Amino acid sequence: MKTHLLRFSLLFVGFTAAQTLYAASPTLDKIKSSGAITMGVRESSIPMSYTTGDSRFDGYHVEICRMILSGIKDKLKLGTLRINYQPVTSQNRVPLMQNGTIDIECGTTTNNVARAKDVGFANTLYVEEVRIAVKANSGINSISQLAGKKVATTTGTTSVQLLRKHEKANGINFDEVFGKDHADSFLLLESGRADAFVMDGSILAGNIANSKNPKDYKIVGEVLSTEPIAIMVPKNDPEFKAAVNEAIAKIVKNGNMPKLWNKWFLSPIPPKNIVVGLELSPATKNAWANPNDKPAEDYQKK
Repeated sequence: MKTHLLRFSLLFVGFTAAQTLYAASPTLDKIKSSGAITMGVRESSIPMSYTTGDSRFDGYHVEICRMILSGIKDKLKLGTLRINYQPVTSQNRVPLMQNGTIDIECGTTTNNVARAKDVGFANTLYVEEVRIAVKANSGINSISQLAGKKVATTTGTTSVQLLRKHEKANGINFDEVFGKDHADSFLLLESGRADAFVMDGSILAGNIANSKNPKDYKIVGEVLSTEPIAIMVPKNDPEFKAAVNEAIAKIVKNGNMPKLWNKWFLSPIPPKNIVVGLELSPATKNAWANPNDKPAEDYQKK
């Protein structure tokens, strides 16, 4: 009799612990009860997160997120998990995470101290270098040659601030012009309404590769900043963040990261079979080997 009671008690404790795990995480609880999750994605952040047409989305971070969600589906013992894709912009991505419109954001968001006050970040799987793109015949090769020029960037990003703070930008005056998204910003450069476009190197390379004449453009100048680009999660849900990082650890351990890099940065990608041609950086490789969610400010410390 006592043995049966003990077994029942252990079963009850185990069941209660499982309930507590999910109840403590609003996001996991919502996923479990609805069988669905909403993923924030970008429309023109090639090859990280972009649309391939017909309301379909793909990219390096999007595929990683799908792998993460597959792991979470198994963790929650769900037969299926429906992914709803919600396009976001540089301006609205943080508010949409805060108000619960999206549950996870798989785009090109820099993990920094300011944003960490409002949202959470998973462990970094991509470290970016902020650079400058210009037309190949522009004669511009460095920051010092931007004096009196028009520099494009995307509304809601930090790239121009980084440019202004660079030591070689002292005394260099230029005008800012803004695109509503990265494709719009590149169009400013393409159409001659801007002399340069400052942004994450992967986005610059992706837009150049996707342009009508890629040879008409080049990435030049000094590296403005080295920044961790991370998957964004809700701020006050450590259990969900832990589940995401657990899935990331398995992806890395299984040797998937070099394959994903080769697929999205060094091979033809849909829908136009362009090749971005961005080699794996030591900083990104180090992030895979040493899991962390350090903000951009830590990367700037000498």
